[in-house]
Amino acid sequence: METELNEFERQMRRDINTFMDNAQETRRKAATSAPEWPREPGEEAKPKAPRSKAAGSPRTGHLVKLAVRTKPLELDTVFEHVSSSISRIEAQFEAEKAARKAGYPIIGHVIETQRL
Repeated sequence: METELNEFERQMRRDINTFMDNAQETRRKAATSAPEWPREPGEEAKPKAPRSKAAGSPRTGHLVKLAVRTKPLELDTVFEHVSSSISRIEAQFEAEKAARKAGYPIIGHVIETQRL
């Protein structure tokens, strides 16, 4: 019984270490940018879309959509927030905090929470 438990613990430790090594490799790859290719004369540079904090990081966490309002009798507006938290509840709290910071004092309800 004890040898099976020890073997299980060793296997779990190997799996965790492998996962952590892969996560660090993914972060390293995301931190390096693609090379800048030369442009043809007369070719205009395309404007780059602003990247959010989570866009360059590994795709873990949740995408939370909230129904928010600035006035009590206003129609709901959809507010999206990408959270790196693996906890759904914590991701919802982060989204509500971000919505208030963005100027939406009234949080109606959570429309949808997607895992990334």
